[in-house]
Amino acid sequence: MTNQTIRVIARMIALPEKVEELKAVLLGLIEPTLLEAGAIKYELLQNQSDSTDFTFVEEWTSNQTLDAHLNSAHLQAAAAKLEGLVATAPDIRRYHLLA
Repeated sequence: MTNQTIRVIARMIALPEKVEELKAVLLGLIEPTLLEAGAIKYELLQNQSDSTDFTFVEEWTSNQTLDAHLNSAHLQAAAAKLEGLVATAPDIRRYHLLA
Protein backbone atom coordinates (compact mmCIF):
# COMPACT_ATOMS: atom_id res chain seq x y z
CA MET A 1 0.00 0.00 0.00
CA THR A 2 2.93 2.36 0.30
CA ASN A 3 2.92 3.13 -3.43
CA GLN A 4 -0.86 3.50 -3.68
CA THR A 5 -2.14 6.59 -5.44
CA ILE A 6 -4.63 9.02 -3.91
CA ARG A 7 -8.04 9.35 -5.53
CA VAL A 8 -10.12 12.49 -5.04
CA ILE A 9 -13.76 13.25 -5.67
CA ALA A 10 -14.43 17.01 -5.50
CA ARG A 11 -18.05 18.07 -5.95
CA MET A 12 -19.42 21.59 -6.43
CA ILE A 13 -23.02 22.71 -6.86
CA ALA A 14 -23.51 25.90 -8.87
CA LEU A 15 -26.19 28.42 -8.15
CA PRO A 16 -28.78 27.82 -10.92
CA GLU A 17 -28.10 31.16 -12.61
CA LYS A 18 -24.30 30.72 -12.36
CA VAL A 19 -23.81 27.33 -14.07
CA GLU A 20 -21.88 28.66 -17.07
CA GLU A 21 -19.71 30.95 -14.94
CA LEU A 22 -18.74 28.12 -12.59
CA LYS A 23 -18.11 25.78 -15.52
CA ALA A 24 -15.68 28.33 -17.02
CA VAL A 25 -13.76 28.63 -13.73
CA LEU A 26 -13.54 24.86 -13.34
CA LEU A 27 -12.52 24.20 -16.94
CA GLY A 28 -9.72 26.73 -16.46
CA LEU A 29 -8.20 24.49 -13.79
CA ILE A 30 -7.67 21.45 -15.97
CA GLU A 31 -4.67 22.42 -18.11
CA PRO A 32 -2.48 23.92 -15.34
CA THR A 33 -3.36 21.09 -12.97
CA LEU A 34 -2.37 18.37 -15.43
CA LEU A 35 1.05 20.07 -15.70
CA GLU A 36 1.62 19.71 -11.94
CA ALA A 37 4.02 17.11 -10.59
CA GLY A 38 2.05 14.13 -9.32
CA ALA A 39 -1.13 14.70 -11.33
CA ILE A 40 -2.24 11.44 -12.95
CA LYS A 41 -5.90 12.19 -13.72
CA TYR A 42 -7.98 15.37 -13.45
CA GLU A 43 -11.38 15.04 -15.10
CA LEU A 44 -14.35 17.37 -14.80
CA LEU A 45 -17.84 15.86 -15.00
CA GLN A 46 -21.23 17.56 -15.21
CA ASN A 47 -24.32 15.68 -14.05
CA GLN A 48 -26.61 14.86 -17.00
CA SER A 49 -29.79 15.24 -14.95
CA ASP A 50 -28.71 18.28 -12.90
CA SER A 51 -26.58 20.80 -14.77
CA THR A 52 -25.66 22.60 -11.52
CA ASP A 53 -23.75 19.52 -10.27
CA PHE A 54 -20.01 19.39 -11.16
CA THR A 55 -17.52 16.75 -10.00
CA PHE A 56 -13.77 16.46 -10.43
CA VAL A 57 -12.40 12.90 -10.49
CA GLU A 58 -8.72 13.08 -9.67
CA GLU A 59 -5.76 10.79 -9.14
CA TRP A 60 -2.49 11.87 -7.54
CA THR A 61 0.78 10.08 -6.88
CA SER A 62 0.75 10.97 -3.17
CA ASN A 63 -0.86 13.06 -0.46
CA GLN A 64 2.11 15.43 -0.76
CA THR A 65 1.49 16.14 -4.45
CA LEU A 66 -2.23 16.58 -3.76
CA ASP A 67 -1.45 19.01 -0.93
CA ALA A 68 0.83 20.96 -3.28
CA HIS A 69 -2.05 21.16 -5.76
CA LEU A 70 -4.43 22.42 -3.09
CA ASN A 71 -1.94 25.20 -2.30
CA SER A 72 -1.13 26.04 -5.94
CA ALA A 73 -1.64 29.58 -7.18
CA HIS A 74 -4.12 28.59 -9.90
CA LEU A 75 -6.30 26.58 -7.49
CA GLN A 76 -6.25 29.35 -4.89
CA ALA A 77 -7.23 31.90 -7.55
CA ALA A 78 -10.13 29.70 -8.69
CA ALA A 79 -11.25 29.11 -5.09
CA ALA A 80 -11.42 32.87 -4.57
CA LYS A 81 -13.88 33.08 -7.48
CA LEU A 82 -16.29 30.48 -6.07
CA GLU A 83 -18.13 32.82 -3.73
CA GLY A 84 -21.35 33.84 -5.42
CA LEU A 85 -21.11 30.94 -7.90
CA VAL A 86 -21.71 27.92 -5.66
CA ALA A 87 -24.72 26.96 -3.56
CA THR A 88 -22.62 25.22 -0.88
CA ALA A 89 -18.97 24.79 0.01
CA PRO A 90 -17.11 22.29 -2.21
CA ASP A 91 -17.20 18.69 -0.95
CA ILE A 92 -13.67 17.28 -1.37
CA ARG A 93 -12.96 13.67 -0.36
CA ARG A 94 -9.77 11.58 -0.54
CA TYR A 95 -9.92 7.85 -1.24
CA HIS A 96 -7.70 4.76 -1.57
CA LEU A 97 -8.48 2.16 -4.22
CA LEU A 98 -9.46 -1.13 -2.58
CA ALA A 99 -9.81 -3.40 -5.59
